[in-house]
Amino acid sequence: MNTLTGLADLFGIRAVLIGLMIFVPLERLFSLHPEQAILRKGLFTDFCYATLNSLLGNILAAFLLVNAISAAAALLPLQIAQTVAGQSLWVQVLEVVIITDLGVYIAHRMFHAVPFLWRFHSIHHAVVEMDCLAAFHTHPVDLIVTKSMALLPVFFLGFSGQAVFIYYLIYVTHAMLIHANVRLNFGPLRWLIASPQFHHWHHANERKAYDKNFAGQLAIIDLIFGTYRVPTASMPAKYGVDEGIPSSYFGQVGHPFIRSERASAKTESVPSTKAA
Repeated sequence: MNTLTGLADLFGIRAVLIGLMIFVPLERLFSLHPEQAILRKGLFTDFCYATLNSLLGNILAAFLLVNAISAAAALLPLQIAQTVAGQSLWVQVLEVVIITDLGVYIAHRMFHAVPFLWRFHSIHHAVVEMDCLAAFHTHPVDLIVTKSMALLPVFFLGFSGQAVFIYYLIYVTHAMLIHANVRLNFGPLRWLIASPQFHHWHHANERKAYDKNFAGQLAIIDLIFGTYRVPTASMPAKYGVDEGIPSSYFGQVGHPFIRSERASAKTESVPSTKAA
């Protein structure tokens, strides 16, 4: 039993099931697209991403942590590490959110701006029916680069494990919320915190929405850098990308490496013809 529980935790199965128990009822109560079925198109593929990416993420986090600690021991003055870890827990959590989301923002813009990187990030935008499970629909290369840029500074600076764990819980819950099939507007807080409306527009297959709303948690970062776009109270009607992307998990993981010449030429000549 302990072995099975450990495997479930390693693959994130329990976390995903708990998230579904919370968000599926919310998606029924506050549905943005009520016609969308719970067992919607691509659900099994997204479950594969949720479990396999959780395993990859755990391995990556352990690798980054070990190397960041080694680098910090050699390069970071002990006084700085002690000062960081000595702050109150919630100050640390707030700082971790800010630092990681700046990393997410930079990586996200890179994946949209560089045609080669867009090949991998287009997999995330291939989702055509949005719900909470779409939060995990990320190509492994995209995951590795983005998580590395977000977490390395946090591990290097020596934030406490408790603060990083609380951040992780907030991050996963928030990621599922902003992808969820819900009609929620954060009111005045929409300028500060990424809302479902904010992120759904990032996924919109509409030209005016392309290359906007890159932040994962803090919408104010996009506001500062001029990439914020949330048009009044409206929500997009269409998601996805124009490029043909396989529907299966393994087909999507291999797609950036074996794309046809035609798809490659299209993306590299017009890098912004994508859903977001």
